[in-house]
Amino acid sequence: MNSINKKEIEKFSNMAAEWWDPEGKFKPLHKFNPIRIKYIKENIVKEFQLKNKKYPLSGINVLDIGCGGGLLSEPMCRLGADVTAIDASNKNIAIANLHAKKNNLKINYICSSPEKLKTTKKFDVILNMEIVEHVEDVDFFLKSCANLLKKNGLMFVATINKTLKSYIFAIVGAEYVLRWLPIGTHEWEKFVKPEELKNILIKNNLNLKKIDGMNFNILKDEWNVSKDLSVNYIAEFKKN
Repeated sequence: MNSINKKEIEKFSNMAAEWWDPEGKFKPLHKFNPIRIKYIKENIVKEFQLKNKKYPLSGINVLDIGCGGGLLSEPMCRLGADVTAIDASNKNIAIANLHAKKNNLKINYICSSPEKLKTTKKFDVILNMEIVEHVEDVDFFLKSCANLLKKNGLMFVATINKTLKSYIFAIVGAEYVLRWLPIGTHEWEKFVKPEELKNILIKNNLNLKKIDGMNFNILKDEWNVSKDLSVNYIAEFKKN
C-alpha cells in the first residue's frame, strides 16, 4: 500500500523554491501560519501540562507529516520541541534542510511517507496540516500516522470540509478569483468531512478532543478560530 499521490507531490515539488517567500505561491500559508502555531502550542501545553515559559514545548517529540519547506517544523523547533519532519518530495526536504541550517535549527528532515518511515520511535504529537486532502488513500494514510503516535499522544489534523461553501471559497475564490493559490491546488473530491475524519480515526484508536473552524476575515486580512467548520477546520485527537 502507498499513501503517496505522485501528481500531488510533483505539483508541490515544482513550487518548492517558493516555500519561504511570504509573497510567493505559499503566501496564504504564511498568513495562516501564526494562528496554526498558536492553536497547536496552546493545546499541547494544556494537554501535557507543560510549564516551561521560555521553551513551551520542551521535552515533546513532534512528527510533522507533509512538512513542505518546514513552515511549521521551524516554529515548533523554536518553541523547544524535538522535531522530526517528513515529506514525500525530495525537493521540499532539500529546501527545508537548507533553511533550517541557515537558521541554526536542529530538525530531523526525512524524505518519506508515514507508512515508509523507518523508526522505532513513537511520537507525543503528530501534525497533519493541510495534507489529508492531498494523499492517495486517506484511510491508509491516517492508519499509518496513528501507528507512529504514542498512547495518550495527540494528533492535529487541519484540512478543508467537503461542502458547497468550501468549493466556492477554497477553489473558486482562492484559486480563480483572488488568485491566492495556483489553479489546481485543490480538488474538491479529495476534501474530507469532519464526520468522515472522526470515523477513520476512531477505527485507529483516536478520539476527537476538540474541533474548531478557521476562518479568514477579508476586512482584517487575518485568520481566526471560530465555530464555523464549513470551510477550513482543525481537529485535535487523542490516542487511547
